[in-house]
Amino acid sequence: MNFDPKKLTNDQLKSFYNALLLPRTIEEKMMLLLRQGKISKWFSGWGQEAISVGATLAMKEDEIILPMHRNLGIFTARNVPLKRLFAQFQGKEDGFTKGRDRSFHFGTMEHNLVGMISHLGPQLGIADGIGLSNKIDGKPKATLVISGDGGASEGDFHEALNVAAVWGLPVIFLIESNHWGLSTPSKEQFNFESFVSKGPAYGMEAISCNGNNLLEVYHTVKTAADKIRKNPQPILIECKTFRIRGHEEASGTKYYPEGLVADWEKEDPLVNYEKWLIDKGIIDAGYNEKVKLDYTLKVKKAVEAADALPAITFDEDKEVADLFAQHKHVDVPCSANKTEMRLIDAIHNGLKLAMKKHENLILMGQDIAEYGGVFKATEGFVEAFGKDRVRNTPLCESAIVGAALGLSISGKKAMVEMQFADFVTCGFNQIVNNLAKIHWRWGQNADVVVRMPTGAGVAAGPFHSQSNEAWFFHTPGLKIVYPAYPEEAKGLLLASFEDPNPVLFFEHKALYRSIKEDVSTDYYNLELGKAKVQKSGKKISVITYGMGVHWAMEIASTFEQEEIEVINLRTLSPLDWETIETSITKTGRVLVFHEDCQTGGIGAEIAAQIAERCFELLDAPVARLGSLDTPVPFAPVLEEGFLAKKKLKEKIQSLADY
Repeated sequence: MNFDPKKLTNDQLKSFYNALLLPRTIEEKMMLLLRQGKISKWFSGWGQEAISVGATLAMKEDEIILPMHRNLGIFTARNVPLKRLFAQFQGKEDGFTKGRDRSFHFGTMEHNLVGMISHLGPQLGIADGIGLSNKIDGKPKATLVISGDGGASEGDFHEALNVAAVWGLPVIFLIESNHWGLSTPSKEQFNFESFVSKGPAYGMEAISCNGNNLLEVYHTVKTAADKIRKNPQPILIECKTFRIRGHEEASGTKYYPEGLVADWEKEDPLVNYEKWLIDKGIIDAGYNEKVKLDYTLKVKKAVEAADALPAITFDEDKEVADLFAQHKHVDVPCSANKTEMRLIDAIHNGLKLAMKKHENLILMGQDIAEYGGVFKATEGFVEAFGKDRVRNTPLCESAIVGAALGLSISGKKAMVEMQFADFVTCGFNQIVNNLAKIHWRWGQNADVVVRMPTGAGVAAGPFHSQSNEAWFFHTPGLKIVYPAYPEEAKGLLLASFEDPNPVLFFEHKALYRSIKEDVSTDYYNLELGKAKVQKSGKKISVITYGMGVHWAMEIASTFEQEEIEVINLRTLSPLDWETIETSITKTGRVLVFHEDCQTGGIGAEIAAQIAERCFELLDAPVARLGSLDTPVPFAPVLEEGFLAKKKLKEKIQSLADY
């Protein structure tokens, strides 16, 4: 193996050797701990350390790296304390995830590292957001994100590279070309010889290097990083290597052809670099033995210190409390300066005031810039705030939600507008597995608002009319807001931007221009998690949200004035149980009602909890009503038959007659 030191000094070359040796020493210890049952799983980077170490040494310490399974050398080269690292591997309280996740599924912003999730590809979109933040701020920084060749088959790979190329983001996409994805060879993963062929298709530079050559990796990454610090642009780097051990230790390597591992062992990055240093007289056998002994003792001591930590215990309150970053609502009341606004006007006004208040807020979405969005919620914003902060996006929902998280990690606020709530499926993984879990996993908040035009009643068919709030209601770690009127929409939207946690903000399309009321033109907010008694009554509580509030108010007007009480939930997560229970205490009868399909809807959970919490207060069984359990049809007469409104009066009457 040919090593070219270029301008590196002998002291630097020796320090590089030390950095390469430490993760190998840890690997040896991990294999022993695995056999002893002290760790449950291990993803080995044996024989691939040159990529992790070389790439990390090429980056500046204040630049963010997003590693993967086999990148132990990134953590050690960034000087992550070994005791805490081993506590993480053992699932101890002192680990970075407090025992909630395993191996390298964690981040530590103290060391500028952003942890992965098992889905692999979403890391790439997060890197886009970090790169975007640096570019907007004019910071000459590079961001490095790593994917294996298997992970690069995911749609997130295409989306992230496409967004980075379109926006000219200073991101290095490093592909560890292992030749295998678990047991599947590369020829069954993709039909090309090298990832370099991918670069020109996206309009970015692409480079291939020997991933087992420490100095080649270092110089390749350093050259790329230096280039993009001066001229922001994405660069794809392919590091050719081989996974000596199994995908994880339990999977083994029996699927490898005979002799393949032996051939690649000749390319061992540590053995070859060590031999070259000795041949050049930069180190000798004595130095070699001393460093190995020092590291063996250092690792042994750190493992023993982690072993000595107390066994983890379960604390239910703590598990729940860590779902969200702490946030204390500070009430800003409405002023008397009011004007008539439709729902879309209130959203537009709220967004504008949020942009003025939060100068670090970035808006992203399809067609939201010059066009103003398909519903015109951001019309005129480019002129007011510029294209850095109001950004049209490619049709890459996953990458854009990931980028929003990357912006949050970089200290910004982000909003993503889904053109229609239905399209959130393309960004679903980022929301439920990254935004929702990241604070609970390793304490990193996700300061992201996802706006979702939702609902039926506009004859838009099954892919532009779905009510999909229940998909997210089941996922801990998300806040869900669903206003019914303009004034509350504005106040809740502004509160959502104040909250440093992920908020899904649903806006009913059919209400955008069909309702209006006087709304304060000044900045104000409404606390999340507070329902409103929309209409007071004594006999039946109708608990609903969104369009359901308007339907309930319409039907309630056909009953006696004091008969029906309508509770407008406004926030679905967290739910305001105090208001719900107070209403049921008064009426003794309750109908939970929503536009969404009935089976598995949010109403089912609310009804179940009412049955548990309020059983002795009830004078009739808990009733619930949702729309038909089919997709939303297109033809108006079919859509009308589908919607729950058609059966609402009958349902209320049967409850009254019970």
